[in-house]
Amino acid sequence: IVMNRKGLVLLSLMLATGLPISLSAEQNHVIVVSGLGGAQEYRDRFHEWSIQLVDAAIDRHGIPADQVVFLAEQPDRDPDRIRARSTWENIQTAITEVAEHAAFDDLVLIVLIGHGSFSGSVSHFNLPGPDPTVVDFAVALNELRDQQVVFVNTATASGEFIAGLSGPKRTIITATKTARERNETKFGEFFVEAFAGRVVPEFETPTATNSVNEIAIDDVADANKDGRVSLLEAFDYTRRQVARVYEESGLLLTEHAMLDDNGDGYGSDEPDPLTDGADGRIAQALFFTPSGRLTTAELETDDPTLMGLYAERNAIEKRVLAHRTLRDGMDSAIYEQELERLLIDLALKNREIRNAEDEVPQP
Repeated sequence: IVMNRKGLVLLSLMLATGLPISLSAEQNHVIVVSGLGGAQEYRDRFHEWSIQLVDAAIDRHGIPADQVVFLAEQPDRDPDRIRARSTWENIQTAITEVAEHAAFDDLVLIVLIGHGSFSGSVSHFNLPGPDPTVVDFAVALNELRDQQVVFVNTATASGEFIAGLSGPKRTIITATKTARERNETKFGEFFVEAFAGRVVPEFETPTATNSVNEIAIDDVADANKDGRVSLLEAFDYTRRQVARVYEESGLLLTEHAMLDDNGDGYGSDEPDPLTDGADGRIAQALFFTPSGRLTTAELETDDPTLMGLYAERNAIEKRVLAHRTLRDGMDSAIYEQELERLLIDLALKNREIRNAEDEVPQP
């Protein structure tokens, strides 16, 4: 193994006992792009989805407001939230600014909400002014080599972005399987809902301090009910909801969402983090909520078995974080092999936690 002195010390700590390693938490950075709407119906729809995602990032997931960039077709619709018009030049500027401020292995989430198109040879995302191609985005993302990048294209004809952007430290999600799936997509609505949650009115008896119904947020995408949503959970939830809407409407499914996080350039419609070499291992370890915050389940449970399992999972997650700091000091093959082992351990531990949670009596 080729390793510097710092790497050797950290690896020894990481592999010795499995105890949590105290490291500074990674930060999350978000760029939301609302593209060219065309008809007013789509302008309103894209704007509303984008607002929900931006507000969820700041208010629900605790991402600092100065680390959330919102670019939109009409900045005057909400000048307090919208940084600038969603032109290709402004998107490039936003990516450059994040690259300059983000630390090694920070999570950078880029979400495109709007229309896409396919010219017959290359896919585009529709913006005010020139429409960038998948090749344009590939060049721009090269500035984020040191960060964990999640790139989500919710638009029509987005399938080609998988092959065009796939690579190390990248999770690419598209609303369609190919560029030829050009019908209006429903993916964006449910992907936003996965992180923003679904508003549910809770009917309670009015009191002196509560004269109206309280509003609760249902974390509908949180499959394991641990109080946080991984990128894999968000993808799986969105894919299921899209299929449900088409089925209930009696329509043929015309969009097939894909996820690629193993860098092979091929997406999966049903990622499985427990299958060797499959997509999903990275996505199940990436969260919209920045690392270092206790989950709702961890705060609320008093079950000793679950408390122990949560502690074991946190230890694995911290070993993943520690291992990622060693990338520049290790042989790449050894680095990837050990990272894969840790992510498998994490997936197995999550499954063990889900089984244990199912056995705990509900109040």
